[in-house]
Amino acid sequence: MKNKPYTKEPNGKLILRTLAMPSDTNANGDIFGGWIMSQMDLGGAILAKELAKGRVVTVTVDKMIFHLPISVGDVVCCYGTLVRVGRTSMQVKVEVFIKQVYEGNRERFRVTEALFTYVAIDKNGRPREIPRENNPELDEALAILETLNLQEEAEQN
Repeated sequence: MKNKPYTKEPNGKLILRTLAMPSDTNANGDIFGGWIMSQMDLGGAILAKELAKGRVVTVTVDKMIFHLPISVGDVVCCYGTLVRVGRTSMQVKVEVFIKQVYEGNRERFRVTEALFTYVAIDKNGRPREIPRENNPELDEALAILETLNLQEEAEQN
């Protein structure tokens, strides 16, 4: 993950936005990591469900990296980017940024990120193919992925 933790511009599509509340804190008074992971999974699953045109399940979470703590009152924004799509599965990178909105401060910080793998399933819970035809959401996500890959290649050269 090349981006610096304090990057102010998120990658991907806004997939979930919520507010960190006092009931979501750990013993240290910071927002509990499990709560933020749950928000990331919800947001990632929304994106995956749109791209798969139906039910999906989470099968793995990789490379969960916490950069900064989240405080009560922070606006939590999850951004998702498709990074790989297979026949029945896809990987979505989810980045979480917070906005600390108080007394004119509107700074945005990247606080955590992870790679989620989702599998499209049918009504019986069995893996099914991700539709490729007549799927504009997937077409758009793949175009963005291609652009990001080209940008990464250009940066390496």
